Amino acid sequence: MSAASAAASPIAASNPHSAPVHTISILVRNKPGVLVRIALVFARRGYNIESLVVSADVTNGEFSRMTMTCSGDPETLEQIIKQVTKLIDVVHAFDHTGQFVYETEVALVKIQCKLSDRTEILQIAELYSAKVVDYGVDSLIVRIVGAHEKIDVFLSLLRNYQIVELVRSGKILMTRGLETT
Repeated sequence: MSAASAAASPIAASNPHSAPVHTISILVRNKPGVLVRIALVFARRGYNIESLVVSADVTNGEFSRMTMTCSGDPETLEQIIKQVTKLIDVVHAFDHTGQFVYETEVALVKIQCKLSDRTEILQIAELYSAKVVDYGVDSLIVRIVGAHEKIDVFLSLLRNYQIVELVRSGKILMTRGLETT
């Protein structure tokens, strides 16, 4: 499968009639139950959280940053963000859709492969700047970092092989310049 045909595959193509994907960052106090309260606000409004990444703030361990993606009506999302911001332990929440940000994600792909297939898999990995992080007798683990579209196309090229396991981090982002996320 060529890279051009992979780009045209349903995995890599977005549906023009689907709801827009929004990326939200939320700074919260690092306390038990905060994630559940935030998820409940989304659930009550019928919004599905498609990816969620949470990490402690490096500058102050009392806080954590949540980055989530979800699809749906922008007006409803605006109401959700207002409700989330009112929650105890939430410092602020922003929808970064359309903003000048750097975003990326990570995927680990475990592939069962014979020695005869490795050369082709390694060529695909090299083409997408992916790195083999584990060589087994009958398997490889490949790590790829980049935009979700890049990862989608990479995975579509690997569909011809036996993918045993796939783990994706979900999108993370940071605003460009000196503005904080």
